[in-house]
Amino acid sequence: MPFGIFIKQYFSAHKKYGSKDRRNITHLCYCGFRTGKALQHLSIEEQIQTGLFLCSGEPNELLQYLKPDWNEMAHLSLHEKFSILNIPSSILSVFPWKDELSEGIDHEQFCASFFTQPNLFLRIRPGKEQIVQSKLQQAGIHFSKISKSGLALPNASKVDTVIEIDKEAVIQDYSSQRIGEFIEMARALGPSVPAFAKASGHVQTAGKLLRVWDACAASGGKSILAYDLLSPIDLTVSDVRESIIVNLKKRFEAAGIQRYHQLIADLSATALNSQHLIAIGSPFDIIITDVPCSGSGTWGRTPEQLYYFDPKEISRYSALQKKIVTNVIPHIKPGGWLLYCTCSVFKKENEEMVQFLTTEHHLQLHKAELLKGYDQKADTLFAALFTA
Repeated sequence: MPFGIFIKQYFSAHKKYGSKDRRNITHLCYCGFRTGKALQHLSIEEQIQTGLFLCSGEPNELLQYLKPDWNEMAHLSLHEKFSILNIPSSILSVFPWKDELSEGIDHEQFCASFFTQPNLFLRIRPGKEQIVQSKLQQAGIHFSKISKSGLALPNASKVDTVIEIDKEAVIQDYSSQRIGEFIEMARALGPSVPAFAKASGHVQTAGKLLRVWDACAASGGKSILAYDLLSPIDLTVSDVRESIIVNLKKRFEAAGIQRYHQLIADLSATALNSQHLIAIGSPFDIIITDVPCSGSGTWGRTPEQLYYFDPKEISRYSALQKKIVTNVIPHIKPGGWLLYCTCSVFKKENEEMVQFLTTEHHLQLHKAELLKGYDQKADTLFAALFTA
């Protein structure tokens, strides 16, 4: 259970805490979690107090009450703070699995990023740019443009009371928005079979809609992204969890996506049975596999996952990912596309999966990239685009 859900349930069951108490308790817990593996030789109380010091960029009331000597030094850099603490751990101990990281990640910078709360990001839906920006400005909500349709906002921004979420803009991390670059690449290159043509900027197959399957759809963020970039499309979504599909249907209703196919299936099980085949009507022009993973690229938002993580999980997720892609690949049209995505920073879930797909399944790799977000107060994702 994510800590954010747990703590809300806890406060709901314990009514004695006022709003300031709830805010301070939550903040202290997150500060403790953000220290990752660096301070686990200390007591819980010491971890939390030290985490507050490391996460504080300026003096504050809470640190003044708990550790007044440290409060005067809140403005110092992380390196200076670690040296003051005089403990055997360093900033590199926060995330100690350097050898497991994907290529190109600055280990020290990545460790430092855990002490900063990531931003909130919006992806504006097509044609809604002016109305969304105008509503945010009128509400006094500060934002900065990060792309043609992307906005970055302070994490605590209450945008759901200002704009129509999913109809006008989607709450979607910046790196997740960049998955659209891979979808657009598939659209631009087009399938390698001759029956394809481009009409009005949309890819079509001999007069038929482009068939897209978001195979691990979760709540549908990438499905909405694909819909906005490729429409009109024949969209299929699936997930192993029925509750997630219920949430997806609500988002699709808000987003105005009415025509699509849905499927509840465990894609890690043996090859899809005939009932599933009839339901999804394969093959597909594009299959998106945003596979279950360690989530390590998003731990800046859920630092409790870092705090409790067991590295044995990396191999478990890698095995699961291999099963899923092996079962969906037969449903790609000849010349069609597979978009493989994770929100992981581990090479076993990223580069080694690329090698598996090219050597074991003989897919052709067109582009693979680690979408770094740790230096932009965003998540870090991995994406690779293949043709069958």
